[in-house]
Order: sequence, then structure tokens, then C-alpha cells
Amino acid sequence: MTYAVALAMLQRDGQWLLQLRDDIDTIIYPGHWGLFGGHLDPGETATEAVMRELHEEIDWTPRRPLELWFSHNNGTRIAHVFRGSLDVPLEQLQLLEGQDLKLVSLEQLQRGTVWSDHCREQRPIAPGLQIVIERLISELDG
Repeated sequence: MTYAVALAMLQRDGQWLLQLRDDIDTIIYPGHWGLFGGHLDPGETATEAVMRELHEEIDWTPRRPLELWFSHNNGTRIAHVFRGSLDVPLEQLQLLEGQDLKLVSLEQLQRGTVWSDHCREQRPIAPGLQIVIERLISELDG
């Protein structure tokens, strides 16, 4: 059975916003860095889902709608990846889900691990984020 998620790739000052997922064994990629977002509720569009998730996870609503950047189907999950600007300083976000958040450079994304100030250690980037990183690199090279 295929399920759908909506994810937000948010940029501020040339860096990208990541969420450090909780260390809960029952979630996908526990303790990994990923994007804010989540599952679509029944009857909900991907746009509605990403806006709801941003409000639920960091208490933030973008001033301008996020644009659908691309969708990717891996056979079990369809990921709708939205792109936009984080129009407030990081300090104005309230982390309501996950254990850390951070703005990171493309170079940090490519390394595969990112330092968590909260956990005081390097944590891995979720494998599912690789397609997003590759898409960013191809756009910058293109």
C-alpha cells in the first residue's frame, strides 16, 4: 500500500532547515536529520498537509505559499517536496516535534552527518533525503 507525505525544503540565507527526528524506534529514521512535514490526512491535499505540518511542528505559517518542487514515488511512499523561504529568524520558530532544528549548508548536507547542539553529537541525515540533495546539486550545476 502506498502512502503520501508532504515535506518542506525551506531556505534562509543560503542554508536549509532540517529537523532532527525523535529517537523513537517506531518512526521512520529515528534520530536522523530530515525535513519538516508528514503524512497526508484523508481528503487532504499535499499543499494543505505541508502547511498543517509546519504549523504543528514549528508553529510557523509561510507568508507566501510554498511551491511544489517535485514528487517522488519509491513504490511504497509518494513524497511531495515543497520549496520556499523561511521568512523568520530560526529563533522565532517553536520546535514542537523532533528534538532539534538547524539551518545547514549544502556542503553539510552532502557530508551525511550534521552536528546537533541539543544532543551534542553528529547525527546522520535520513537516507530518504538523498534524492533532495541530488536535486539541489543538479540545479546548482545546471
